[in-house]
Amino acid sequence: MSKWTTADLSDQTGRTVIVTGANSGLGAATARALSAKGARVILACRNTAKAEQVASELPGETQVRELDLADLNSVRAFAESIERVDVLINNAGVMALPLRRTVDGFEMQFGTNHLGHFALTNLLLDRIADRVVTVSSNAHRIGRIDLTDPNWEQRRYDRWRAYGQSKLANLLFATELQRRLAGEGSSVLSVAAHPGYAATELMSHTESVQEVFMWLGNRMFAQSPAQGALPTLFAATADVEPGGFYGPDGLFGLWGHPAPCAMAAPAHDRAVAAELWELSEKLCGLL
Repeated sequence: MSKWTTADLSDQTGRTVIVTGANSGLGAATARALSAKGARVILACRNTAKAEQVASELPGETQVRELDLADLNSVRAFAESIERVDVLINNAGVMALPLRRTVDGFEMQFGTNHLGHFALTNLLLDRIADRVVTVSSNAHRIGRIDLTDPNWEQRRYDRWRAYGQSKLANLLFATELQRRLAGEGSSVLSVAAHPGYAATELMSHTESVQEVFMWLGNRMFAQSPAQGALPTLFAATADVEPGGFYGPDGLFGLWGHPAPCAMAAPAHDRAVAAELWELSEKLCGLL
C-alpha cells in the first residue's frame, strides 16, 4: 500500500459524517479533513462550546449536537435527532481515569468507550448508509474482557487494565457488527482503526503523576493529531476490507501512514464477541 495521506482522500461532497468527540484532538482533525473534502460533518460532543469553536474553523457545512456517551439518555436523544448519515465515526473516548462511573452506573471507560458507542451505533443503524468506523487503540493488547464483572464492581480497579478492556471491547464490537451486517445481507460496513501514538488531550485527564511523563512523550515522540487521524480517515473513506483494522505502518504501529494491522488474539474470539454483544444489549436496554 502506498503512503496514504489526506491528499488521497476522495471527494466527500453530498455525504454526511458523524464524528463523536470532534471538539479536540483526533476527532477535530478527522472532522477538519472531511469538511475540507466537502462532507457535511456533525460534531457530536459533550462539550458543545469547544465543538462550536472547532466548527467555526471548518470550511464546509457543519452541525454541532450534544452527545454525552456516558449518559444513555443523551445517546438516545442524539440518535432520535438524526435522519440519515453515510458514515458514523465512533471516535470519542476517555483514558486511564481514576475509578468513576457513568450516569447509568457503568465504569466510565467501559461505559463511554464501548457501551456509549454500542448504543449509539445500534440506535442509528437503520439510518447509516455506508459504514461504521470504531476507533480502538494498541492498548487493546493489554485488555481482557471480564463478562462477569465488566464494570469493576467486584475486582480491584486498575485504570490501565480498564482502558485496555474498553479498547478490546471496541474491536470485538466492530468485528461482531460486521458479522451481523453480513449475515443480514447488508451493504453497510463495520471497520476499526487506531491512531498509533498521537499527541491529544486524552492523556491529560488521568489525574495522576503519569500525566507528566505522557506530556513529555507527547512533546518528544508523538505524531500530530492530523497524522494520527489518517487511519480513521482511511477506514471511513477508502476501499477497505469489511471488518478490517487499520493503523500506522511504522514501528510497532506507533507512527506512520494507514495500513492493515493485526489484532491481538483475544480480539478474534467470536464466542466472547457474541457474549459481549448480548451483555451490552442488556446493559444498554436495547433488547
